[in-house]
Amino acid sequence: MADMAGYTGATGGAAVSPPRRVHVGDLLRRVGITGKGVVTAVPFFWLLLFFLVPFLIVFKIALSQTTVGIPPYTPMFETVGEEGRTTITLIWDNFRFLVSDDLYVISYLNSLWIAFVSTLFCLLIGYPVAYALAKSEPRWRTPLLMMVILPFWTSFLIRVYAWIMLLRDDGLVTANLNAVLMALGVIDQPLQILYTPTAAYIGIVYSYLPFMILPLYATLEKLDNTLLEAAADLGCPPWKAFLTITLPLSIPGILAGSLLVFIPATGEFVIPALLGGPDTLMIGKVLWDEFFNSRDWPVASAVAIALLVFLVVPIMWFQSIQGRQQEQEGA
Repeated sequence: MADMAGYTGATGGAAVSPPRRVHVGDLLRRVGITGKGVVTAVPFFWLLLFFLVPFLIVFKIALSQTTVGIPPYTPMFETVGEEGRTTITLIWDNFRFLVSDDLYVISYLNSLWIAFVSTLFCLLIGYPVAYALAKSEPRWRTPLLMMVILPFWTSFLIRVYAWIMLLRDDGLVTANLNAVLMALGVIDQPLQILYTPTAAYIGIVYSYLPFMILPLYATLEKLDNTLLEAAADLGCPPWKAFLTITLPLSIPGILAGSLLVFIPATGEFVIPALLGGPDTLMIGKVLWDEFFNSRDWPVASAVAIALLVFLVVPIMWFQSIQGRQQEQEGA
């Protein structure tokens, strides 16, 4: 009876409808927020908070001028006059200074060259390792992969300091290498490896080699072995099957691994500073000196922005290649 006629209040007035339940999911859908949209928004929010906002702050500092004070740069927005008008001052001289000073040009070129050579060595060493991992028996793959990943469980700084002990004149690597080369008559005087560009190459290749191995292993492990079997049945020798089947199909892994090594190696600071010595001039070390030794934050910010632009180009190139490959696969 009460369900049919509603219910009356204590005062006996007009009938009152029972309370209506509203689900949160229905309410979010009404305003256009869906579960898929929330999941998609998380990475955009992450990029906004930890990439775009810091980038805008650094870019703002790059457009200012160095001054003595805290912070050590002029403000972009200033209020002038009795009317309280707000003016915006943009100074592009810091970017022009990067082009005019040979120090920054040479540092950028050295960084790109060292990163390129290190990436090439990582590829030459990492490809056979990844191929062996992919072709090994399944029961051995997990232990072998653990041997590749295990160094990441220790501190990056400790591993770099360990190379100092190995590469110094009486270290395990340098002392034995000099003994062998001098015994063979290749050299007359002991070689010095530590605090040279060679030590920086060794440290970078060692530190970033897993970044090359893992994407290559993921690509090679998915290769269809029936293609190689068909090539063998048709009389194709193994080396030719590798060059015509395995190597072309592993190009996505090569590109992914090369970018994962090249990008962080370009801005590397710790390894050149600890192992490379003063002759190893990289832009990461110049950036550190401008920020903390010269306290020239605007120029340092301009260096960081220019470095980011250099690194965005290969990323866009890689994405373009991936997009074309996906279009070809979908066609």
